[in-house]
Amino acid sequence: MKKPLIGMLATLLAAGATTLAGASQAQAAPSATVNFAGTVALSNCSGSLVRMPGSAASDPALVLSNGHCLESGMPGPGQVVLNQSSSRTFTLLSATGGRLATLRATKVVYGAMTDTDVSIYQLNTSYSSIQSRYGIAPLTIAATHPVQGTSIRVVSGYWKKIYSCSVDGFAYRLKEADWTFKDSVRYTSGCNVIGGTSGSPVVDASSGQVVAVNNTINESGESCTLDNPCEVDQSGAVTVHQGIGYAQETYGIPACFAAGNRLDLTLPGCTLPRP
Repeated sequence: MKKPLIGMLATLLAAGATTLAGASQAQAAPSATVNFAGTVALSNCSGSLVRMPGSAASDPALVLSNGHCLESGMPGPGQVVLNQSSSRTFTLLSATGGRLATLRATKVVYGAMTDTDVSIYQLNTSYSSIQSRYGIAPLTIAATHPVQGTSIRVVSGYWKKIYSCSVDGFAYRLKEADWTFKDSVRYTSGCNVIGGTSGSPVVDASSGQVVAVNNTINESGESCTLDNPCEVDQSGAVTVHQGIGYAQETYGIPACFAAGNRLDLTLPGCTLPRP
């Protein structure tokens, strides 16, 4: 998690690290081409312009990132942020990673680091307005559980870098310092994410849909400490995978949104933690 994956980020910046260019994003099609269209860069993290499967073009647009990327700081265990006013800005990227525009939030619709690690911002504009002005469509959040073995891409708008790997499996519980996440996606070794990649969409390489949001990696082999998450199985056994990254599943998010992209945590099937 790297304190918004930022401990390593500060080191990289101090060393004069440069952003990495290009690669190629997902409009849903067989073997979708994954690039930066639909992604955004935050001040300290990555994110994506997203829609629910039932969202309309006229709905207020949403941005997905991590709870630990919130400008108000990392929510504590059990803390849920709801409808908090925000004027945060996001850099909208082109397919090749170029800067297209600055988007602005009106509020944090939802933010938490309990069971998951997610933030969802509402913007002051609609999907149709963004598409007509900049030619960018939102990524769709898949409403089905990710599948082991699926080829995925972790698309970092902050670094303009795309990581390629597969879903290695799922951690029953992922514990990092004071936080515990449920049913986390474990990457194969190709997605060795770094500081600044927090909040990147994890895109199914075949469908082009978002199946998770990138949030952490075990840096040094420590067990259950900050920047060193550990897996805890149903019997309580702890496993450490040094150098392996993780993401939080997003398939449960659409069930929490009603027509008009309105968050409603009381909807049937909504399992996001409540305040």
